[in-house]
Amino acid sequence: MKIENTKAQMRKGVLEYCILSVLSHDDAYVAEILETLKSAKLLVVEGTIYPLLTRLKNAKLLSYRWEESTGGPPRKYYGLTDEGKEFLSELSETWLELNYAVTKITSKNKTNDE
Repeated sequence: MKIENTKAQMRKGVLEYCILSVLSHDDAYVAEILETLKSAKLLVVEGTIYPLLTRLKNAKLLSYRWEESTGGPPRKYYGLTDEGKEFLSELSETWLELNYAVTKITSKNKTNDE
């Protein structure tokens, strides 16, 4: 089994949550979202993020607006809808529970290994 495949699946599993979290602070366009993810060492390419944003928009979790740019074409800014805020709140609760469980299990294994 290749470790890179497993790592990629783990990243994909939290990507939706991370994108919604980024947008919970302020509306953003794709380059800003990607930069925020990159600064947290969660590397994502445009080819991955656009389909995800479309899916989240179609699920009514995101809305978007076009804004003129001083340095190029207009930019599409994404933001959370009320449904998206509620969805993110539920994901946050789930993340805390999952993070607790994984930390408890993995730290127990480390203690047993030492």
